[in-house]
Amino acid sequence: MAQKRKIPTVRLRRLAAELRRLRAESGMTREDVTERTGINGTTLYRIEGVQARPQKRTLMALLDLYGVNEPHRGEIIAMSQGASQQGWLRPYHGELPEEYTTFISFESEAWEVRNYQSLFIPGLLQTEDYARAVIRGTLPLATTDEVEARVRARIERQATLAGERPLRLWATMDEAALHRAVGGPAVMRAQMQHLLDASQQPHIRLQVIPFAAGAHPGMAGSFALLVFADREEPEIIYVDSMAGEFFLETEVEVRRYSGMFDHLMAQALSPDDTHRLIVTLSDNAKKWEV
Repeated sequence: MAQKRKIPTVRLRRLAAELRRLRAESGMTREDVTERTGINGTTLYRIEGVQARPQKRTLMALLDLYGVNEPHRGEIIAMSQGASQQGWLRPYHGELPEEYTTFISFESEAWEVRNYQSLFIPGLLQTEDYARAVIRGTLPLATTDEVEARVRARIERQATLAGERPLRLWATMDEAALHRAVGGPAVMRAQMQHLLDASQQPHIRLQVIPFAAGAHPGMAGSFALLVFADREEPEIIYVDSMAGEFFLETEVEVRRYSGMFDHLMAQALSPDDTHRLIVTLSDNAKKWEV
């Protein structure tokens, strides 16, 4: 039986970053820490690499070595105790790629997501029929079960947009996403209406970059920037490309993508003009006929 996959949480990522910072400030290498505490080098590597939560005894040894006192000590201990609590995962998520389930977990803990899509309607705003058509089309070798697992995950993710404290979504896309006949005319008409309805929500901002804007930074590919309520938690960039799914976390990378998103917003239609464009396309259903 396969071992249950461990998906990192925002708390675990922050804990690992803090332990790395404390070691760096102490001027110690991992080998130094191993020599002075007896903690296995592989274990320390996994803890600092966001692959494992430290056992209490291990954490206490590290805090003693680094000279961490109250109240900071208590804050780190509390962070460790909550580090394994998944914000949003389902049993069947084991069938999905690890990078995607990691993204789902981070997204569920985010305060705001700034998402740019070059070819598709943003996932959090897709209808079920549109999502199924996209997944079938982009993953032609996937089994029916694999397709349905991804569809279910995509639709369930949209629960983050509901509730008393919904996720703030700033979604922008290239106009090409509105013209591509994914699933056929009926699916597209329903998808356009769903976009119009969603864009009326106060926590959702939808903008389209028109063809008339010409070349723009987003033509290189799609990405999502995740922002967390705790400003001490670094932002994360998630990129889903033909080369695979991956995360970017350094300050330089986040700043570059954040600046790119600002440029895209400057070239996009306003939310009101975006609404009018979608209405126009919806009224011209022949556009999606093959």
